[in-house]
Amino acid sequence: MAMVRDLPVDERPRERLLSLGPNFLSTAELLAILIRNGFHDRSAMQLAQELLSYQRENGLAGLASITPQELTSIKGIGLAKAAEISAALELGKRLGEHVARQKSIVTCPEDAADYAMPRFRFEQREHFAVILMNVKNHILSMPVVSVGSLTASVVHPREVFKLAIQQTAASMILVHNHPSGDPNPSREDINITNRLVQVGKLMDIPVLDHIILGDNKYISLKEKGVIK
Repeated sequence: MAMVRDLPVDERPRERLLSLGPNFLSTAELLAILIRNGFHDRSAMQLAQELLSYQRENGLAGLASITPQELTSIKGIGLAKAAEISAALELGKRLGEHVARQKSIVTCPEDAADYAMPRFRFEQREHFAVILMNVKNHILSMPVVSVGSLTASVVHPREVFKLAIQQTAASMILVHNHPSGDPNPSREDINITNRLVQVGKLMDIPVLDHIILGDNKYISLKEKGVIK
């Protein structure tokens, strides 16, 4: 079995990164650079591919959601390598969150999705949050209201609007993720949306949209016509 060191120089991940830049490398090649050394008859590239398939179809998103200790269940990945991989994934996540925070004004559903995606894209449980905004649609904060399966009993208007009142928000956008990666709304999603929209009208804190996040894609219930 060919090891990375046995490959021609121009095919080795580290050399390719130095000559072409990181954008030209596959996810497996980038992971192989972190892994560095193979294990017995498996190269660093093969270990990287095994890591990406560890959570089945979730790939890199799956790796971002598990602990270093869980990574060590793959032979050839010790605690030191697992810690390095976890650190690199966390840095990537924090960079995404930092970039999102720079876009602090919401002018369209895409702005709201771009702001929330880095925070919730890789979560393995449903998180329901609200983007609270002032009168000029500047984002004040994005507190999480509940974690777990979305139900009317979990997402209660009292908790949602309590947060809005505390921060003197003028309006809000509902946000939650679908860990399956499919952002299409369920009947419960639509019911909760309609309920909170009605309360928002009574409280004079309008619910402008409900963004459902999938795997790097989203659906706006405003654009879908659920919110009039």
